[in-house]
Amino acid sequence: MTSRERVAKALAHQQPDRVPVDIGSTAVTGIHVSAVTRLRDAILGSGRGPVKVIEPYQMLGEVDAELRAALGIDVVGLMTRKTLFGFENRDWKPFTLFDGTEVLVPGQFNITVDSSGDYLLYPEGDMTVPPSGRMPKGAHFFDSIIRQPPIDEDRLNPADNTEEFGLLSEDDTAWYRARAADLDRQPDLAVAMTMPGTAFGDIALVPAPWMKHPKGIRDIEEWYVSTAARQDYVLAIFEKQCEIALQNIETLIGILGNRVQAVFLTGTDFGTQRGLFISVNAYRELFKPFHIKVNKLIHAKCGWKTFIHSCGGIAELLPDIIEAGFDILNPVQCSAEGMEARGLKERYGRQLTFWGGGANTQQTLQFGTPEQVYREVLERIEIFNRDGGFIFDPVHNIQATTPTLNMLAMFKAIKDGSR
Repeated sequence: MTSRERVAKALAHQQPDRVPVDIGSTAVTGIHVSAVTRLRDAILGSGRGPVKVIEPYQMLGEVDAELRAALGIDVVGLMTRKTLFGFENRDWKPFTLFDGTEVLVPGQFNITVDSSGDYLLYPEGDMTVPPSGRMPKGAHFFDSIIRQPPIDEDRLNPADNTEEFGLLSEDDTAWYRARAADLDRQPDLAVAMTMPGTAFGDIALVPAPWMKHPKGIRDIEEWYVSTAARQDYVLAIFEKQCEIALQNIETLIGILGNRVQAVFLTGTDFGTQRGLFISVNAYRELFKPFHIKVNKLIHAKCGWKTFIHSCGGIAELLPDIIEAGFDILNPVQCSAEGMEARGLKERYGRQLTFWGGGANTQQTLQFGTPEQVYREVLERIEIFNRDGGFIFDPVHNIQATTPTLNMLAMFKAIKDGSR
């Protein structure tokens, strides 16, 4: 099978010729640039030059065509035109991470160093405005800097929290048309697209690190308070956001058609290690109506399978997530309460494709031995890949300090488990 055929088979809940693999197509199925560099050197040999940072918030690295082919990775990503810091991935320039890894970053990746030795990064690369991201000295990725103005309850305006949402510009649509042409030149690859503007209440986005002067509620704690204390305000934001998103979805369906197989709609987290931090009723009242609208439009207009990401123990929400129309669940955090792999497959394996769950990035992949990684990956493939409905990916992104031997053991297990 081609990669596209293999992924299509899995998404149709049929048995493919081998387990399909995604590493690097989205901001939640990626790999840190330091880990990419070491993995590439181990597989292909050193001397190939620096790896590109394609997602600077988490410092995720590009998995290029040569490495994809060597590792048997099936999925390529179509991310948004601009990064979370508001600039495009172009005009590459060299940069050195705290761990000494030499990489390439976009031309507008402009930093200063504060008195503590932290890196400060600026929205749209504009160093005349306050920084929006901080990488603490010795760390591996950025945190958002909260720039919320003082809240005046009498003057709160939902429009302040929707100014980042707008209809796709001419530059945007031209960019997507160019990407469609790129995809036509590689028709055998599976494609996962990240949809702009459909992640309702995602706290990675609430601080708006790409905006120079964000207004409204931008502090993460204050946002969570608002989902309980200011529900009318939150609903007004979501209603406007959804109105714009539906128009943009129609535009992108017209441009991309069925070149895309899966579309990453939302990364809003609903769970902790021990279960939900939102009630089922709150999900139904605040989020589910908008998820239904977005999924309904996509399924009516094209063949894209829709992808929801939520970390944590979200087993109680899965019936509602299915009712809302989602086809794909990620990252499948099997170590969280209620998320045991075999039980998930037995209960929901005909309704959801599990895009993740292949290796525990918090424990086994990071801190286990290569032998432990190998055994866990074989077990997850045996459980999830039966009768399709599985795209291999670890539980969330592979982190910067993941041992190289553990990554190699993971890919060996993928190969062996597919026989």
